[in-house]
Amino acid sequence: MKKALRRISQFVFRVFLSAWLLSLVWIILLKWMPVFFTPLMIIRSIEGHGWQYTYVSDEQISGNFYLAVVSSEDQKFLSHDGFDWESIKKAWDGNKKAKRIKGGSTISQQTVKNVFLWPNRSWLRKGLETYFTFMIEFIWGKARILEVYSNIVELGPGVYGVEAASQKYFKKTASRITPSEAALLASVLPSPLKYSVSNPSAYIRKRQSWITRQMNNLGGSKSFRKQLQPAETKAK
Repeated sequence: MKKALRRISQFVFRVFLSAWLLSLVWIILLKWMPVFFTPLMIIRSIEGHGWQYTYVSDEQISGNFYLAVVSSEDQKFLSHDGFDWESIKKAWDGNKKAKRIKGGSTISQQTVKNVFLWPNRSWLRKGLETYFTFMIEFIWGKARILEVYSNIVELGPGVYGVEAASQKYFKKTASRITPSEAALLASVLPSPLKYSVSNPSAYIRKRQSWITRQMNNLGGSKSFRKQLQPAETKAK
């Protein structure tokens, strides 16, 4: 009996160790390699939404888009450790009273959900999300997280990343989009299948104006890029 239990415990330990080592290699590789696809892209493709996706480097992404998504989704991005604990607490308290579940996810968490995990709610996925978020904050750093997020974020039916979105909606590369265009792209988050960039509603136009104001309040894209690089250096 004791031998059987020992063998089982050794087997479980080896499985967990192998899984951890595999995840570590995966994370390290993606610090340098492009993300070729995500689970969400495959799911949406099966659902019939198509697949428009081009991965581009940091230098090919306008700082306007970086600032727009941070202004819209996660204004504490440069200062938190991957989790906005204040927003999480507010979401938790609000969800106790509301029928609609609201999240408090940071850009780091959203990146993890898209790159490493599957789109549903469960305690297992939440635990894995926490693990991967800590790991990419430590190994990738802020600049890489924002680059990957900007490349894989869903910005319309079958449209993934700022390069594909810029080409589809504005007929230009991601490096050339204006603050107003960047704010319009960010305004459809986090519901890009519900809201349209090409045919924005009055609500989306209001969000676009709000995001533009937030971008100005945060000092503009040049100032944000200067702050982003020290954050990356500090994370290393």
